[in-house]
Amino acid sequence: MGAASGVISGAVGLLGAGAAQRRAREDRKRAEQEANRLKGELNTLENSRQPIINPYENVTDTSGNLANTYANLGVATEAAQFQAEQADISLANTLDTLRATGASAGGATALAQAALQSKKQVSASIQLQEAQNQKLYAQGEERLNQMKMQEEQRLQSADVMGKQFMFGAQEQREVAKLNRVAGMLDNAQQDLRNTRAAEAKAEANMYNSLGQVVGGIGSLIGG
Repeated sequence: MGAASGVISGAVGLLGAGAAQRRAREDRKRAEQEANRLKGELNTLENSRQPIINPYENVTDTSGNLANTYANLGVATEAAQFQAEQADISLANTLDTLRATGASAGGATALAQAALQSKKQVSASIQLQEAQNQKLYAQGEERLNQMKMQEEQRLQSADVMGKQFMFGAQEQREVAKLNRVAGMLDNAQQDLRNTRAAEAKAEANMYNSLGQVVGGIGSLIGG
């Protein structure tokens, strides 16, 4: 009677151990599939990360835009030409006056010199204005060139900072996702280890129950 009870108890235990072993095997297979899936996802994320960029690749040398705006300043020849023309006109008018009035040569000379001196003063004033205008124009061109270069440098700097920001933002997003998936993979691998241990334990229990059944049957036969 005791041997028979042992056989029955062992058989019940064997059935339970077998069911537990099957469940453990299924759990282990699911854990393996999840771990493999997460490994693949992690590899895909690592392989699809954005390439390292050089935010300065489009920065150009703007020194070629520099120019000496005073290089082409010329001499105010218009004033000198005007002076010569006025002197000729003055002398011609003086001679005409001499002929018409019969004035002495000395008076004509003094009159011509006075007229010439007046024209010289006018010429000097015009020449000074022309030189000043050229200087102001050159200064304006220099200031304009400086402003253009500053704006070009500002745009290049903004482009660099924009690329750095975009790369940094994308990098943070990708790293965060990598860390999340890596954490999930760690958990999945731990689950896999646990299910393997549970499967091994269930298998051992099944063999123990089987041994109990076999031993009980042997006792019945021997008895």
